Amino acid sequence: MSLPASVAIIGFGEVGRIFARDLKAAGVGKIAAYDLLFSDPDSGPSKSAREVGVRLAASAADAALGADLVFSAVTAAQTLEAARAAAEGIGQGAFFVDLNSASPGTKREAYQAITGAHGLYVEAAVMTSVPPKGLKSQMLLGGPNAEGFKPIADGLGMTTEVFSAEVGQASAVKMCRSVLIKGVEALIAESMLTARHYGVENVVLDSLHDLLPHPDWRKHSRYMLSRSLIHGKRRAEEVREVAKTVAEAGVEPLMSERIAERQDWAWKAAKALPKDVLDDGDLGALLDGIKSK
Repeated sequence: MSLPASVAIIGFGEVGRIFARDLKAAGVGKIAAYDLLFSDPDSGPSKSAREVGVRLAASAADAALGADLVFSAVTAAQTLEAARAAAEGIGQGAFFVDLNSASPGTKREAYQAITGAHGLYVEAAVMTSVPPKGLKSQMLLGGPNAEGFKPIADGLGMTTEVFSAEVGQASAVKMCRSVLIKGVEALIAESMLTARHYGVENVVLDSLHDLLPHPDWRKHSRYMLSRSLIHGKRRAEEVREVAKTVAEAGVEPLMSERIAERQDWAWKAAKALPKDVLDDGDLGALLDGIKSK
């Protein structure tokens, strides 16, 4: 199948920027993008869009206008709003691929918004970190238009699996997985900060090997903690969608709600950290930097 002639990207943060780079490398000729921060020409998304060489659209509808394929890569809280905004410009028969981490209920509402504008909604649950694989990151596709999008995805070199014809199932997998992944990050932060206070973090980490084998728990803990510090705001939004997913299943989201609070805390703590501490590879230095704030 030939490549889409024109692609739009709604949200030009880390994922949007990487996708734009990979789409250009794949041979897509026209790429338009929109981000709320485009209103500030000195913002990160504005600078990234100029560097990558995409058209900076005036709105989500403007970006979607004339596009054969629209990727939505906004924050979890903006999932539905982005779909509704793009629907105002999306063409009949254009694919709208929703990459966002949101609850099945939110995805179904987004599906209705795009379908109402005669677009073809595709749910895409991204199952790995987008860096370093970019467009090739593993994704589960969902919804009645997933099968139709699959050949286009293959042509772009994407790594996708059609998971379900029902909107929401692929996201249910992502959300349930996030309870564990984001929860482990939160638990590591709480455990290691407490252990550092008592001077026992090395013993605690060594004690994990029998129960939870890992080649380097100290390095892994440093990595997991840093992900919360760097991406805590976005992760907190995602976990609030996780809590909605849990509640939609009739389960009280006791853990998920508190995980979101810890992710929010991490993001706020990171703002007070010097960059050299955040970039340093030593777990102890990072824990001490957080504790001193």
